[in-house]
Amino acid sequence: MVNYQAKNVLVLGLARSGAAVARLLAKQGARVTVNDQKEREAFGSVPEELERLGIQVICGGHPAGIVGDHLDLLVKNPGIPYSALPIRRALEIGIPVVTEIEVAYQFCRAPIIGITGSNGKTTTTSLTGEILQTAGLRPVVAGNIGTALSDIVESVTPDQWLVAELSSFQLMGTVTFRPRIGALLNVYKAHLDYHGTMDKYIAAKSRLFMNQTASDVAVLNADQPTVMQVAASVPGRIFPFSLTQRLDEGVFVKDGSIVIRSNGQIHHVCRLCEIPLKGAHNLENVLAAAAISFAAGAAVQAIREGIRRFQGVEHRLEFVAEKNGVSYFNDSKATNAEAATRAITSFTNPVVLIAGGLDRGTDFAELIPVFQNHVKAIVTLGQAADKLAAAAEKAGVRERRRANSIEEAVAIAKALAEPGDSVLLSPACASWDMYSSFEERGRIFKAAVHTM
Repeated sequence: MVNYQAKNVLVLGLARSGAAVARLLAKQGARVTVNDQKEREAFGSVPEELERLGIQVICGGHPAGIVGDHLDLLVKNPGIPYSALPIRRALEIGIPVVTEIEVAYQFCRAPIIGITGSNGKTTTTSLTGEILQTAGLRPVVAGNIGTALSDIVESVTPDQWLVAELSSFQLMGTVTFRPRIGALLNVYKAHLDYHGTMDKYIAAKSRLFMNQTASDVAVLNADQPTVMQVAASVPGRIFPFSLTQRLDEGVFVKDGSIVIRSNGQIHHVCRLCEIPLKGAHNLENVLAAAAISFAAGAAVQAIREGIRRFQGVEHRLEFVAEKNGVSYFNDSKATNAEAATRAITSFTNPVVLIAGGLDRGTDFAELIPVFQNHVKAIVTLGQAADKLAAAAEKAGVRERRRANSIEEAVAIAKALAEPGDSVLLSPACASWDMYSSFEERGRIFKAAVHTM
């Protein structure tokens, strides 16, 4: 365990994880300063709460000299790029720069399951938690999925599992972090505005495995060549999953059922028709969760029961309501084109799509065949509205409308939809041009559907 007594630590970014790690470090005797560019009023009562703990809070910009030789450590908010001036300065003068999960790990007594990937992290993490709970293994689910690791590491015990959803942003700032079970679900083109290149993005994801030993487990998607390239450098035991292959070891589909093959034995988990979740992408998530849970010691019966019970996660292809023969689905978590593709292609009936948001420079060309085969009408919004409308036009989608808000988009979609259609919010973009988070965007969509 690292000794932070009297160490000078700067926490850059007063968000949920920033406040959590500041509290944890203060408890360990560190002299903590939290700094954020936003004004103090943006954080409600949080600054005052931290100050009562002896933590210095500086808002409204980065003062000159806040990063200097007096610092022992800088803990950055995952979303702050490494090009930010305080981080560049820290690296130049040799101050270690880490993310919150690295600090939290140093105080965690429970074994960790770390789950990352471009898509499917939240569903897989939540389902894994459900299965392990069914198995009596008392999991705690945290990370990029609600509760910061720093808020719970002191309360989890060695006989529990800490199941953590992890982003590439979080993993970039790790040094000693070691999950007993690490899972890489998939890798698609995403977050290149942050990482710069696919190689750097893949390298960030791969840090999940860098401190594993031969006694640890790596759960990998055997259907993705990019993921299996990572396998070559994984020190732990590889336990893969596959939607298309029959594996010598791992979890896969055989004759309409999920099966686990381990140490020469085959275990039948459940029929595919018993899985409540919709879509092939969710079947991949189920296979991954089954592999993780089996590696964690869950009995096959518990895996079966957990899968059968699990109804999905909010904002992930979430059924909202059926009105006048039209079904409404909230997939606000689809913040890239690949995630939107997975959602749209889950439907066999016509889709009225609501899409758009932050423009990250993509032209959405990969969505043209998806639109062509599945989308009867599209309502676009946000910075990327015109690009998505252009892709829809190339796909031959005749009905293309633009909205200025989610509420307006729902009203337009309602007018375009006919009985038997599905209205789907699957933005293919981040929310930050209009809304603070994909959760806020999804909640507004659901409220608009329920009140129309």
